[in-house]
Amino acid sequence: METLDDHEARLLEYDWRFWAREAQLPPAGDWRYWLILAGRGFGKTRSGAEWVRAQVAAGRRRIALVAPTMADARDVMVEGESGLIAIAPPWERPSYQPSRRRLVWPNGAVAFLYSAEEPERLRGPQHDATWADELAAWAYAQGTWDQLQFGLRLGADPRVAVTTTPKPLPLLRALLADPDCVVTRGSTYDNRLNAPKAFIDRIIQRFEGTRLGRQELHAELLDDAPGALWPYETLLGCRVAAAPDLRRVVVAVDPSGSSGDEGDAQGIVVAGIGVDGLGYVLADRTCRLSPEGWGRQAVEAMDAFGADRIVAEKNFGGDMVRFTIQAVRQTAPVALVSATAANWCGPSRSRPSMNKGAS
Repeated sequence: METLDDHEARLLEYDWRFWAREAQLPPAGDWRYWLILAGRGFGKTRSGAEWVRAQVAAGRRRIALVAPTMADARDVMVEGESGLIAIAPPWERPSYQPSRRRLVWPNGAVAFLYSAEEPERLRGPQHDATWADELAAWAYAQGTWDQLQFGLRLGADPRVAVTTTPKPLPLLRALLADPDCVVTRGSTYDNRLNAPKAFIDRIIQRFEGTRLGRQELHAELLDDAPGALWPYETLLGCRVAAAPDLRRVVVAVDPSGSSGDEGDAQGIVVAGIGVDGLGYVLADRTCRLSPEGWGRQAVEAMDAFGADRIVAEKNFGGDMVRFTIQAVRQTAPVALVSATAANWCGPSRSRPSMNKGAS
């Protein structure tokens, strides 16, 4: 490198094929979908952005950028540290036009931003390439994907790059089984030399060996836990875009017998009864905090959703639970309830919650 002149060094700085790990480069061959199924911190975003950059350089002109939300498309895919603007060399840097939800490159190529919260916006537009980010977090995964396929009809070889951490979605399973899909797998560990040591150490300490760690670190596509009361697909079928008007909202607190990062989680869930008589889960604020921390979390949830009271299980600590919450706010209404034997065994525990959920 010492023999390079300034121009050559500048070109090398933006030469992705030189800097990338092999797993971050698109595979050779005839494929329609490239699925990067990898753990947090693998470098999925950089891989997707560099793939789009290469597609633009190769002559593709109408590209779809699809994210879980419009904010994600902007903050991660476009303006993020590994997004399309940051990774582009100055002489090829696209111009972001937020009011038109698009990026425009100096060569005339255009990328349009879409949110998986609005699948119908994909009805009509045509594209010759797509970068689909965090597909497993899409609110309307199948509907968004279907509309995307209808519009992928420009050029002789339209292609899609999908970058995501896995969840057991039917769409993701179908994509893995698609003969036109090539899959790159990776874990958080693959990129540990480029990640802050403090981040890696903390993440590994907290999640390695756990079910969540298998999914988020090692990118394992997990089936439902044995004996799960609510299979993942059942929960997906119960989701709604938004809850209706609610007759009543409460914050339910299930404190643990321990606190801090190493202890059991304190369950904090916001739920309500709609005017239609159905129950709706509005938010999950479960945490691993000190008593003061989870007490504050519960009170903040009550304020955020206009709940009329906090309902807390008193099996661990009795009146201490009330004291913890009212130490944060003395006037917070708290109702203490006791778990019964039926609360802990089999399907009988599920009866109060078998209603539609919104999240």
